[in-house]
Amino acid sequence: MHDDSPVKLVDDDSTFVAADLHLAWAAYADAHGMSANDRVCLVGELNAAIEAVDGATFVVTPFERSAVLSDALGMSAEGGVWVKDETGGVGGSQKARFLFSILLHLRAAERLGHLAKRPPLAIASCGNAALAAATLAKAAEWPIDVYVPTWMGDGFGDRLDALGARVHRSERRDDDPPGDPAMFRFRDAVAAGAVPFTVQGPENALCLDGGRTLGWEIGTQFPGEHIDRLFIQVGGGAFAAATSQGLDSVHGTVPLYGVQAVGCAPLERAWNRSTGADSVAKVWAEAMTVWERPSSLADGILDDETYDWVGVVEAMRRNGGVPVVASEADIEAAHRLAREAGYNVSPTGAAGLAGLLTVRGDIAPNENVVVVLSGVTR
Repeated sequence: MHDDSPVKLVDDDSTFVAADLHLAWAAYADAHGMSANDRVCLVGELNAAIEAVDGATFVVTPFERSAVLSDALGMSAEGGVWVKDETGGVGGSQKARFLFSILLHLRAAERLGHLAKRPPLAIASCGNAALAAATLAKAAEWPIDVYVPTWMGDGFGDRLDALGARVHRSERRDDDPPGDPAMFRFRDAVAAGAVPFTVQGPENALCLDGGRTLGWEIGTQFPGEHIDRLFIQVGGGAFAAATSQGLDSVHGTVPLYGVQAVGCAPLERAWNRSTGADSVAKVWAEAMTVWERPSSLADGILDDETYDWVGVVEAMRRNGGVPVVASEADIEAAHRLAREAGYNVSPTGAAGLAGLLTVRGDIAPNENVVVVLSGVTR
């Protein structure tokens, strides 16, 4: 049943129904006897439960040319800035897409009798990913542990508490290596039997399957013949890697520009260090090292490691893109511009646009460039 041919979405407003033939969870369910109708019903049941918690469901999100942004950046009528707006999606960002593909797999396993007892879900995050994970877990009535840094604000913790998540502030231990202690405690939980309910591909590759739906949608929604560039904010990197892969599979190769902040840019450093390597994965230890003291107004992309950096670098190598490091001035300007254009987006969510501002001088006015705005202002 699983179709690896060029992606063609079914004409349906529900994201995970439209993409059913190309999703790993659906292939697994189909291989074990779950019919297409039963899969549609499962998606519908979970969507209804999520809507009751969050007020949103997984539907195809808006994509349009922004006249305001195009004019502000001096683009011509033949080109422009095209915006994929994820701020109205589940949890206010793209993160829930990645997690929903994992949840569908788990619920299918239950339905098929392959999962007799629900292990807890686990995630390390104190941002949109944690909110998305807690939202989905509450809708599915599934226990979840969220591992957060000690500096997480009480207000954010209250929101996780309201969703029924078990929150664990993760202090650094004397024997911890460099890196995020919340990630280390998350990995301890997974080793003890928890399900990695995460947006990092190396921790659970099923998340990338849901992330590709973003690229598939953009490729099918774009009304023209050619997208010239794709700008995506990069924290852990799964967002950029999966969206680029999805878009390339329906539209042909589109140069990817992975955007980080000057105060936390491990991707560009790894890109430079891995230049000339036949396989970037083989130089992981030398190329991708922990960024000390991350800082930026775009605080949602301050991952001290780009966990999915191999996928991002391979995508940029494949389609001719490069990493972009945005200044704080460009991050602030991008946030202001996006808000003026009518998008309820956070500084993190507008970081892709900040990358576009950074390299605007290299872009011709008639180019069609895509940014994804993801991360609502709360």
